[in-house]
Amino acid sequence: MRVSYAIVFVSDMSRSVSFYRDLIGLPLRFESPGWSEFATDGATFALHAGGAPHADVSDSTIHSAGTCRPGLSVPNLEEFHQMMIAKGVRCFQQPKQTFGAWIAQYVDPDGLVISVSEARNDN
Repeated sequence: MRVSYAIVFVSDMSRSVSFYRDLIGLPLRFESPGWSEFATDGATFALHAGGAPHADVSDSTIHSAGTCRPGLSVPNLEEFHQMMIAKGVRCFQQPKQTFGAWIAQYVDPDGLVISVSEARNDN
């Protein structure tokens, strides 16, 4: 079994598409007012029109039951991190070693924390 897709509910489709496409760098497959998809090497990553955004991101809100954290993988996390900082993307966790991988966390326009890890070479 494998994960087939991940859906992020967003309050403003255009703003979220711009964030994931222009700032994070995911290639956009298609965009519509209610549903947009990005081309990834794995599962489908989609945005779906939703309700109001989170009021604030804190440790208590990001670890609440019923929440989810999308995870992306990049070849060079330090390079990616510097690019995110230069673009003004809010960093929730600086790159650090966690569970044997380098991981950083960033906040999307609706307050969703996304994890970005450096791809491991498990040869």
